[in-house]
Amino acid sequence: MLYSSAQDWRDAPQKRVLFFGMSGLGKTYVSNILRSAGSWFHYSIDYRIGTRYMGEYIADNAKAEAMKNPFLRDLLLSDSIYIGSNITFENLTPVSSYLGKPGDPAKGGLEMQEYSRRQDQFRMAEVHALLDTAHFADRASRLYDYPNFICDTGGSICEWVDANDPNDQILKELSKQCLMVWIKGDDAHTEELIRRFDRAPKPMSYQPEFLQRTWEDYLNQMGLSEGDVDPDAFIRWTYSQALAHRQPRYAAMAKNWGVTVTADQISAVKTEGDFNELIARTLEP
Repeated sequence: MLYSSAQDWRDAPQKRVLFFGMSGLGKTYVSNILRSAGSWFHYSIDYRIGTRYMGEYIADNAKAEAMKNPFLRDLLLSDSIYIGSNITFENLTPVSSYLGKPGDPAKGGLEMQEYSRRQDQFRMAEVHALLDTAHFADRASRLYDYPNFICDTGGSICEWVDANDPNDQILKELSKQCLMVWIKGDDAHTEELIRRFDRAPKPMSYQPEFLQRTWEDYLNQMGLSEGDVDPDAFIRWTYSQALAHRQPRYAAMAKNWGVTVTADQISAVKTEGDFNELIARTLEP
């Protein structure tokens, strides 16, 4: 690991961390605390995906919808209006909206073939954004003179890596740049994430094999054809399975490539000093 002991961490003139784990457990919360301290550069993987690697897909999708309206079509074709996405650290809705949900088009669903295509676009975008970490860590220090660096990853990082492979390209590169920190939730957190998701189901990105298996299982168990699937019902049904699928993958990443802190420990962090002490305690033998 980048820091081999608590003292090594405390003495480091440059601290670099990468947070991973399920969305909703505190990655962005603690990133914002550190960023507000003034000496930390915050690199958001989801923001990078939406602005650099999927921005054109998102804008083109919005333009395709606008082209269905004769009034907007004429304005677009004459370059009289501009359509783009307004992605911020706090608002990543354009990425989620583009990913969409599979199922009945009348309920806003996508055909599975199109949904899978967009999933693959996201996978490639996330891999590229993760591998950009070294560039942004260097940029933060060299260009902006930030001594410390945060990489705030999305929940799907575990889908694209093999934590048990010591030569995994993504994990080898990330572990060279940052201390990898798993924010681990307990059963109560899992139940709350499921309740929260059930209230407002959002698009997610899945490993292709997992998606194909759950899709087929859902169609068979519900006795539905693809076009009859309620998009929100499917992703609600899938979400708890996704949590169970991801948990051991996160655990392997932490065991082989980083350290573990709990969501409760992260929620107790209020200052940069709190965070530094938490990581130091975590690195103690």
